[in-house]
Amino acid sequence: MGKRLEREFYLKNGIDLAKDLLGKVLVKRQGKHLLKGRIAETEAYMGFEDKASHAYQGKRTERTEAMYNEGGYSYVYMIYGMYNCLNITANSEGNAEAVLIRALEPMEGTETMLQNRPVKKIKDL
Repeated sequence: MGKRLEREFYLKNGIDLAKDLLGKVLVKRQGKHLLKGRIAETEAYMGFEDKASHAYQGKRTERTEAMYNEGGYSYVYMIYGMYNCLNITANSEGNAEAVLIRALEPMEGTETMLQNRPVKKIKDL
């Protein structure tokens, strides 16, 4: 398995982190299964000034609190009551910058990934 990224990798602004995460491999062990996916699409949220950010204008709630951690913390939140989203914090503590992982290219454990998805199966495409 590849090398785990050190904390210092994440201590940069959200835009740079979003670019640098592209191509990195996200790994999860689920029971006896190893799941791997290459990060294929990211989106940076730049804290207080970014109208798309949950922390826009310094908003601080239980839901947004994770964004205020220093770079390198990952957290999952739900939007629209139906989608789980993975974010990774960027920059120094208190900046509320984060990167949304928008897409992964499956590399290993694809069948398990498909079973984990709450979507209807499409046959004979």
